[in-house]
Amino acid sequence: MSHFVSGDCTVHYDDRGPSDGLPVVLVHGHPFNRTLWTPSVEALTAAGYRVITPDLRGYGDSDVTPGKVFLSGFADDLAALLDHLGVERAVVGGVSMGGQITMEFQRSHPRRVLALVLSDTSTPAETAEGRAFRNALADRLLAEGMDGYAAEVIDKMLAPYNVTALPEVAAHVLGMMRSTDPEGAAAALRGRAERPDYRETLAGVEAPVLIVVGADDFYIPVSSAEDMRRLVPHATLAVIDRAGHLPGVEQPGRFNAVLLDFLRTRVTGRA
Repeated sequence: MSHFVSGDCTVHYDDRGPSDGLPVVLVHGHPFNRTLWTPSVEALTAAGYRVITPDLRGYGDSDVTPGKVFLSGFADDLAALLDHLGVERAVVGGVSMGGQITMEFQRSHPRRVLALVLSDTSTPAETAEGRAFRNALADRLLAEGMDGYAAEVIDKMLAPYNVTALPEVAAHVLGMMRSTDPEGAAAALRGRAERPDYRETLAGVEAPVLIVVGADDFYIPVSSAEDMRRLVPHATLAVIDRAGHLPGVEQPGRFNAVLLDFLRTRVTGRA
């Protein structure tokens, strides 16, 4: 694990694989940390890719920024991380909130994007109902901590059948949620409550795009992923069977096969 300072925050990250490999930045969602990507890091580095996985500010080992952190703030941290590492352009991918940070990175730092990987995420701006929900949840996490919330959503983060079928995965996901600092989670929720609409941004992407969704995702139905695919005619869409909101840990073999095929066939020749 390494770290650097982005603005007022010390951000921790892992940088694995050959230093001259094609760089791939993978962004975790809420309320997780960089270890969410462990199966993909192992598969990608074995294939010769350089994989960079940060802990977003407020999560994992990175510093907490209280109050409100916008998706643009997270995206700027990613740009600062690439500057720190001397990486000009990279494949950037994320899951859930990490996917929205990825789209924000495309919006604000488009010249640094080799390709996008968008897993189990959505493009529209937050609704009034969604803003109220996220702000209320932020208040709750600050008052109660993470344990109750984690127990409530584990069978939404993972497909319910995988909670019992994959006990080690469920324990890892629960552990990440429970160990997240409530103040960091609350700040991200408040910022995400004000997220913009990314449909125009995504529709204008010329770089290769991979869209992935778990077939049984509670939060992002396959139809939403298909809507994203229609926004980007040249995008590749993959539906991962027997997976919910986190297919990279629920079905890592299938997820990584899709990701490696995308990198090999759509990206490597463009670097």
